[in-house]
Amino acid sequence: MKNIKAITLFVALVASATLAQAQGVTGDAKAGEKKNAMCIGCHGIEGYQASFPQIYRVPKISGQNGKYITAALEAYRKGDRMHPTMRAISGSLTDQDIADLSAYYEAHGKDAAATAPAQAEIPAQLKERMAVCVTCHGTNFNNTTDPANPRLAGQYADYLKVSLRAYQTEGNHMVGRANATMGAMAKPLSEGEIEQIASFLSSLPGELKTVSHAKFR
Repeated sequence: MKNIKAITLFVALVASATLAQAQGVTGDAKAGEKKNAMCIGCHGIEGYQASFPQIYRVPKISGQNGKYITAALEAYRKGDRMHPTMRAISGSLTDQDIADLSAYYEAHGKDAAATAPAQAEIPAQLKERMAVCVTCHGTNFNNTTDPANPRLAGQYADYLKVSLRAYQTEGNHMVGRANATMGAMAKPLSEGEIEQIASFLSSLPGELKTVSHAKFR
C-alpha cells in the first residue's frame, strides 16, 4: 500500500510538470488538418499495421487527448521514445505544428452527443496490478484525470502490448520509452499480465477511433 501511495504522488507531480511544459502554444485544429500529410499514411487507414519492432496495428489517435498527443510527440522528438519513424517525423515538427496536430486529432471524429462510458470493472486477477492505473487514466480509462494522460479504452490490444514492452526496455537505441512513472508500472509485469491488461483495455467502450482519410476510402 505504501508503494502504491508513493507512486500515486509521483504520478501527480509528473503530470503537473508535463502540463506546465505544454502551456504557452495554442493549437489550431484547422491548421492541423492542413499539416497531417505525414500522419494519414498510417493513422488514416483503419487497421493499418506497422512492422517495427513487430507487426501491430498503429494506435487510434482520433479522439485522443490533445495534451497527451503533444507530450508523446515531444517525447519522440527528444528521444525519450525511440521508434525511428516517429522520431524522424516529430523531429521535423515545430512546437506550433505539434500543437496544431494535437488540437486537430483531439476533435477529429468526436461525437459531441456521446455519453461517457461507465466505470470499468477491472478483472479480479488484474486488480492488484491495475489499482493505481485509474489515478491517471480514469475509472473508465476514457475520461482521464489529466488531459496530459492518454485515453486507453478501446485502443488496439496489440499496440498496447508493444507500448508496455517498450516501457520495460532499457538501453536500446531503436526501441523503448523513457518514462519513470510508466517504467515503474510496466517493468514488474509478466508477459501473461501484459496480454491480459491489453485485452481488457481494448474491450472497453471509449472515444478513440481511426477515421479513414478520404484519400484511402
